[in-house]
Amino acid sequence: MQKWYQIFHRSTGLSPYVWVVFYILPFYFIFRSSSMVHVVFGVLMILAFFGCYVLSFVSKGWLVYFWTSIQMLISIAMTLLFGYVYFALFVAFFIGNFHHRVGFVVLYTIHLVTTIATINYGYVTKDPVMITQIPFVLISLIAVILLPVTTYYRNKRGKLEIQLEDANKRISELVKLEERQRIARDLHDTLGQKLSLIGLKSDLAGRLMRTNPAQAEAEINDVRHTARNALNEVREMVTKMRGTRLEDEMFRIKQILKAAEIEFMLTGDPILSNTSLLVENVLSMCLKEAVTNVVKHSNATVCSIIIDSSTTELTIQIIDNGIGMGGDPLLAKGSGLRGMKERLEFVNGSMAVASNQDPGTKIIIKVPNIVKHPNKEVVL
Repeated sequence: MQKWYQIFHRSTGLSPYVWVVFYILPFYFIFRSSSMVHVVFGVLMILAFFGCYVLSFVSKGWLVYFWTSIQMLISIAMTLLFGYVYFALFVAFFIGNFHHRVGFVVLYTIHLVTTIATINYGYVTKDPVMITQIPFVLISLIAVILLPVTTYYRNKRGKLEIQLEDANKRISELVKLEERQRIARDLHDTLGQKLSLIGLKSDLAGRLMRTNPAQAEAEINDVRHTARNALNEVREMVTKMRGTRLEDEMFRIKQILKAAEIEFMLTGDPILSNTSLLVENVLSMCLKEAVTNVVKHSNATVCSIIIDSSTTELTIQIIDNGIGMGGDPLLAKGSGLRGMKERLEFVNGSMAVASNQDPGTKIIIKVPNIVKHPNKEVVL
């Protein structure tokens, strides 16, 4: 069986109990009055206040402002008649939950002015109850000033956080959709044409089986060769989808350059502990393309890769001592470099090319650095 103190959520702390005290206090102030009329009138005002408080939460439109105004009037009356200023805290908290900026400013100003005026009136008339509670009254006044503002901006921040979370979800869905479309395009380009060719050649081989067996056998061999090529392309595409770590790509780059008799020099750590697999995969593909260009077009004897990681940015430089892009004017506008730029833009990265160095080419790749947390990743 649930215990009585378990009705409050654990994360609320002492907050519910503090409000319970404020629920009880007005009765204490009222029953100190010697007049039965005052007692009855005070109890009715308390019930009316909490009734208006509930109606303010469930109402919409102009009724919200109406019930809030009634609450402020009851708070003023309780302060003047019984010296009880703490209803002003309830009103201040409720005003802070207004979403409409103009309504918030108007009610906040009216409530603040009336609260200060009633408190000053109590001190001017030398109300003994008010005078004995000077520290608590001052604290309440400070709360009336700060509580609506902090509540208003906390709610606004919470709303923005919800909108940001929704936007991130939509972006995630769009990324997934784009990835599905890319996979569909790759499958169509990889398999569509070859499967159509296999179908056509199979039909042709079936027709030639009796009239020209030798030609039919040649067509069957073409079908077998096409099917193997399609299978290899599908395997290569699946391998790319799995993603590649930069340190693994460095091993393959070293082998490629060694086979091309190009000296390889590496500066920096290829193990990127603070970088997501998506960014590493993009960097690996860009490095593969850049090194392939070095091997095919640069006539270089040395290729250097410099990795520099800071708290905000990851920079990779690919430098060779070849002929530069001036030796092949089509290379600077080729699809390889354009594809690298498109991939880097997907992860908010950039690429710069400096040709005709002394001698050679330098490619500078920059991407935002990412700090990984257990449940999320945050771009610095």
